[in-house]
This record gives sequence, structure tokens and C-alpha cells, in this order.
Amino acid sequence: MTNPTGRRVTANLSLTLDGRYHGAGGPGDFAAFAPYVISEVARDHMNLIWESATTALLGRINAEGFLGYWPSVAEDESADPRDRGYAKWLVDTEKVVLSSTLAEAPWERTRVVNAPAADVVTDLKATGEGDILVNSSASVIKPLLAADLLDRLYLLVVPEIAGGGQRLFDDGLPATKWTLTRQRSGELGGLALVYDRVR
Repeated sequence: MTNPTGRRVTANLSLTLDGRYHGAGGPGDFAAFAPYVISEVARDHMNLIWESATTALLGRINAEGFLGYWPSVAEDESADPRDRGYAKWLVDTEKVVLSSTLAEAPWERTRVVNAPAADVVTDLKATGEGDILVNSSASVIKPLLAADLLDRLYLLVVPEIAGGGQRLFDDGLPATKWTLTRQRSGELGGLALVYDRVR
């Protein structure tokens, strides 16, 4: 498949050792991740994810959660500069929210689309420039993995076994090959990994 604009589709997610993106308590259970996502290696990793991205692609739940948190960080002069840099980028960049229930866009510079993730990404790749970043939205990342539309994975792997919760890599995904292009280990044992799809 040719890509006339050269836009990459990237995705960012934190995972436990057993491949979960939330704990056994349900979608809001992030206890296993809390100590690691504010580490130096995690903050440096977060800076990487947005530096070449011009579009944020989000699921509804993440969009609403981010709206309640990141705009205030963008205005907080005492916040870590890496957190503030990401927050400003997220507030200012083009945002596309996938939802079948939202009636109107929750943010400025945001549009709501009720369509399959693969179709939306195909349309986004046809115009514009810069990376399309799927940020922490597993509901969007999973169908893109299934359609083999992701070009880069930013993973923060934390040294905990959740023992329950949703897994990112479900059975039935197409077989694909990836190359490790960056790795950093944190003081708490977390690993910040960047994998590029080999095509």
C-alpha cells in the first residue's frame, strides 16, 4: 500500500509484564502504572511520542479524561517542563476523537468521527503531514494492529504483573515483524521501548 504523504501512524501505551494496559479492577485501575509513569525515563519517553506528531487520535474515554487533566498542566508554570511540553502540544494540535456517542467535540481543534479506526487512519494518511499519534487509547490501537496500520509502537513496560485486566495483544492478530529502535531503562525497572514496523 503506497502512502503519498509519508505520514506514519504511531501509538503509545503502558503495559504490565503480563501485557495488560489496566489492572484487574477494570478500565480505571492504573495502580500498577502509577509509580512508573512519573519517572524520568517515562517523562523522557513521553517527549519522544509527540515531537514529530501533528494529529492526536483518541478514543472517547481518553479524550474526556485528558480534557480534565492536561489543559491545566499546560498552564502550570511549576509543572515538569516535559509534562508541560506534551500538554501544550495536545491542547494546540489537531485532535480526532472516535466516538459513536459524543454529539459535539469536547475540545477546541477537535473533531468527532463515528467510523472504524482503520477507515479514519486511511483518510488521515491521505492528506497533511507529520505523524498521527494514537495516544494511550487501546480501543483505537487494537483495531489498527488488526489491520496492520501501525508503523511505530511506543511502549512503557512496567515490572509488575497485574493478573487481570485487558491485554493489548489479542490472539488472532496478523503476524508482523518489528525492529527495536530505542530502549531506555528506568530507576524503578520500567522499560521505555520504541518498535518500528518492518515492511
